[in-house]
Amino acid sequence: MYRDIGQVTQALNTQQYISTDEISTVMFLAEKLEKPLLTEGPAGVGKTELAKAWAKATGRPLIRLQCYEGLDESKALYEWEYAKQMLYTQLLRDKLSEVLAQAQSLTEAADRLGQEENVFFSERFLLARPLLQAITAPSPVVLLIDEIDRADAEFEAFLLEILSDFQVSVPELGTIEARHKPVVVLTSNNTRELSEALKRRCLYLFIDYPSHDAELNIVKMRVPQLREKLAQQAVEVVQSLRQMDLKKSPSVSETIDWAKALVMLNADSLDKHTLETTLTVLLKHESDVQKARRALVEGRDHPLNRRPGQSNGPSSKRGWN
Repeated sequence: MYRDIGQVTQALNTQQYISTDEISTVMFLAEKLEKPLLTEGPAGVGKTELAKAWAKATGRPLIRLQCYEGLDESKALYEWEYAKQMLYTQLLRDKLSEVLAQAQSLTEAADRLGQEENVFFSERFLLARPLLQAITAPSPVVLLIDEIDRADAEFEAFLLEILSDFQVSVPELGTIEARHKPVVVLTSNNTRELSEALKRRCLYLFIDYPSHDAELNIVKMRVPQLREKLAQQAVEVVQSLRQMDLKKSPSVSETIDWAKALVMLNADSLDKHTLETTLTVLLKHESDVQKARRALVEGRDHPLNRRPGQSNGPSSKRGWN
């Protein structure tokens, strides 16, 4: 597909995904080694977007399995379409009667019926869910297993066969092997610790919040209508918010939403009124909004009084340049 890491970076950039050398390297190796990729990190830093961008960059369909508590095999792998089976049974009732009419005993009738069971337990009645869709796809796909940490540990264990051998077992049909090995991307927001068995089967990538310059490039790429000065100010504010003790720090996707909102409001600059009235685009807890207003709007040392790119002192953490 791609011969080197530079081509991977360029391919992701064409899909408006700004990749780091680490991301491009691990994505390149996952493709070449045919191993699943486990990406961890805070919510909204681009883990899911990486899978989407890779699917578009490689021209492959994206199949997504959204994980949640209580997810089981029937929702992730396959289900039998019992309603369809019953419909076929009713339509074939006369034919079944002919088959059973010549039976001399119940045992013989059961044997005759058993010989026809493949008619009713075949792929025509099998409703494929995302995992089976990815394995039986006629061409290579990207399989996104999103937020695996939300699923139960039992479901995580169930995945091991698929991630090890790219095959699944259907009792009525036997083992189904992948026609083409999918590129598998698993994401986790670290809400629980994943098993060592799962991690052993995957390459690992941690995606953190981007640096100031990286986030500014993302905003410029995704919201080109936003003025340069306003983009600088917006990123300064977001980077400052992430260093506060908030219930939920603003994600990159929320930064993009905020940038789009500023364009929709025809804002010329990020004055205190605009900042105060649009904070809820970034922050989703009232306590966080109040804390941010006190620090950024009412406080003396807020980003609006600093030059773009200037940090707020030695206490600054990630993202300041």
